[in-house]
Amino acid sequence: MLYLVPTPIGNLDDITLRAIETLRRVDKILAEDTRVTKKLLTHFDIQTPLSAFHAFNEHKVTAGIVRELESGADLALVTDAGTPGISDPGFLLVRACQVAGVKVTCLPGATAFVPALAASGLPSDKFHFEGFLPHKKGRQTRLQYLATLPHTFILYESPHRLVKCLGQLAEHCGSERLASVARELSKIHEEIVTDTLQNLIGHFGEKTVKGEIVIVVAGGDYKTEKNEQ
Repeated sequence: MLYLVPTPIGNLDDITLRAIETLRRVDKILAEDTRVTKKLLTHFDIQTPLSAFHAFNEHKVTAGIVRELESGADLALVTDAGTPGISDPGFLLVRACQVAGVKVTCLPGATAFVPALAASGLPSDKFHFEGFLPHKKGRQTRLQYLATLPHTFILYESPHRLVKCLGQLAEHCGSERLASVARELSKIHEEIVTDTLQNLIGHFGEKTVKGEIVIVVAGGDYKTEKNEQ
């Protein structure tokens, strides 16, 4: 069986007991970055062998991994943080396993956009998860589309591109659209700020931003709903 094992997005204590037991029990762990995963395994005294599986080799090694699974091996897939396949490698391997008839299970656990959405104060009954926007080609098209959505949408962004991204969102959605920026989730310097896009640009433009970033943006209908209350 292939086990998709979520790993902490910051605080190592957020790992589940089931995840620790699974990582100890499988024959091998497939890791996005073996150096990052090694720190996690060392922290919990897990001795399971590691093998690299990432965006740059997944096409080359997927067939061999499926053969291992077909031969009876139990393998776990982890990424640097969060749930495999959510804006991280995993989809190609899971699809190949499904085609080959290999069993796949995903353990519940950390995904950065869930706590960011829950703590944003923005509607969460319906939402669109976009993940990372294209850096160049297609970026404006996606921004135009997102601006038309009636419900909350969620982006991932790198810290050095945050202010630029907020500016582009303000251009397409309007500077008064409400949004929330979450960074360093579950870590000591966690910060979650909900305000208009214009004010968020001012807030984060005045300091050096570090950590993984989740941007939650209110849908186009949210302001109308508030005005009607």
